[in-house]
Amino acid sequence: MSLRIASWNINSVRARPHLVERLLDEQRVDILCLQETKCDDNSFPLAAFGRLGFPHAHLAGQRMHHGVAILSRIPVEPVAREDWQANGEARHISVRLPGGIILNNVYVPAGGDIPDRDANPKFGQKLDFLARMTDWSGSLSEPSILLGDFNIAPHPEDVWNHKALLDVVSHTPVEVEILKALQDSHGWMDIGRHVVPRPEPLFTWWSYRARDWAASNRGRRLDHVWCSPDLAGTVRSLDTLVPARGWERPSDHVPLIAEFDL
Repeated sequence: MSLRIASWNINSVRARPHLVERLLDEQRVDILCLQETKCDDNSFPLAAFGRLGFPHAHLAGQRMHHGVAILSRIPVEPVAREDWQANGEARHISVRLPGGIILNNVYVPAGGDIPDRDANPKFGQKLDFLARMTDWSGSLSEPSILLGDFNIAPHPEDVWNHKALLDVVSHTPVEVEILKALQDSHGWMDIGRHVVPRPEPLFTWWSYRARDWAASNRGRRLDHVWCSPDLAGTVRSLDTLVPARGWERPSDHVPLIAEFDL
């Protein structure tokens, strides 16, 4: 069975329904994983997704902040909502796909502006979040997919200027190191870099601050799709839909669509 799974930090699902509709009009998607939905579960536009052909919804919402959701054309079973932030924030949800594979959708904290745990508590919370994720990851025994907004660009080619961003949160050595520990804890395959090998640049996010995001192209690869090593042979493709950054009232992230032969 071919399964196409999309991951997208939508930056408010209620403010950008037109983006979801355009994505689903232009691309075949079986399962849609959203991050930063910015609404609680009772406010999520379930009826609209039902009309779009996604009757199965599993939500971890939070009013005005964070929030993740998994919408599916096919039945999937809820598994868990992990609290790696240790404060109840809605940043993870997982479901079991047909065949038993676990799909995890995560929104890692951004970490503030200062890459110093003492000067910036948000940065410390981000590192602690990833440490808890790593403990969880190391205990996994089932084949899994892990995707979402990781808020870290790990490789020099994942940012527009490696040297300029070494002291900028999302590309600091300490973040890169802890993300590598997370990846190694389960042997995760980074599908993005499997499909587009280094040293080719690959970005998924462009700041709203840029007057012309395409001309300046100051991007970062903050969004990722990983899979367990025993699923590596099922990966067929991963498309990074860069043109979506230029759609009307866009998110600053673009969708990723991974295709698996499951």
